[in-house]
Amino acid sequence: MKLLSFAIPCYNSADYMEKCIKSVLIGGEDVEVIIVDDGSTKDDTAEIADRYAKMYPTIVKAVHQENGGHGQAVNTGLAHATGKFFKVVDSDDWVDARSYKKILTTLKNFVEGEEPDMVIANYVYDKVGAKRKKVIHYDNVFPVEQMFGWDDIGKFKIDQYILMHSVIYRTQLLKDCALQLPKHTFYVDNIFVFEPLPYVKKMYYINTNFYRYFIGRDDQSVNETVMISRIDQQIRVTKRMIDSFIKSGVQNKKCRMYMRNYLRIMMEVSSIFLILSGTKENFEKKEELWNYAKKSDAKLYRSLRYSVLGNSVNIPGKSGRWLSRMGYKVMNKLIGFN
Repeated sequence: MKLLSFAIPCYNSADYMEKCIKSVLIGGEDVEVIIVDDGSTKDDTAEIADRYAKMYPTIVKAVHQENGGHGQAVNTGLAHATGKFFKVVDSDDWVDARSYKKILTTLKNFVEGEEPDMVIANYVYDKVGAKRKKVIHYDNVFPVEQMFGWDDIGKFKIDQYILMHSVIYRTQLLKDCALQLPKHTFYVDNIFVFEPLPYVKKMYYINTNFYRYFIGRDDQSVNETVMISRIDQQIRVTKRMIDSFIKSGVQNKKCRMYMRNYLRIMMEVSSIFLILSGTKENFEKKEELWNYAKKSDAKLYRSLRYSVLGNSVNIPGKSGRWLSRMGYKVMNKLIGFN
């Protein structure tokens, strides 16, 4: 059995995917690298995937599928994964070599039957033109390099939530909870992190800057203009997360609190981009989204709506929308998330 499976979803990624692939190949025979060609048509993505599979037959798998979107590519990667642990690395991102070695050493040292369900590491916003790279770390939230549970975690800051960039899941946990991401939908990385959380009992945090999250392409999914154009997909993801939270019936108080706070952020992100669009149609979609939460679970709605984040995107009138826009610009300048 491999130690760590990497899934690399690729769609017309020929210009940058090799940097990503080479960064994870350093792991050698301890890892498997599953390159998922998601129906690429405009470049040599498929050929590059096949070339690496031929060069590294015991490490690299090249899987070709009809275009199904990022979520379906992750599903395919998980279906082919044989490693104890599973990590998604987007084709325009990469991992840091020194941190990678520390990650692998740590994973090797876990005793059979005592592996964590989730491993967390730091990630870096590698934003084009930024002189200083923003590092998201969790040493004030999690015990460092020791096994812990939900009751052992501290308080998260607004920019510290666990994202796909920071998480490595135990592969069998993802299969046991039957995780399936929706096809042809962006922003499903939030579902990937969120839905398995009620199944997570044991965690382990490694204080190292492992994942490099590239921001700078004009067509990137986190580009502000692109996010506004795909707002319906953001809404779809947010609604699914509301539904899954309600259905999960998560028992642990701190896990439930964390998931509820994550939903507050998702509601704010959806709301702020609907506001930024400036259209009456999208203002109405914002109201509909909040009504969806209210109809789904009145208690959950109150905790989302009457929080600091909920209040910040629901100030009425033009002046309220202006304040929301200004707040978004300040936060983006501080964090640099798109």
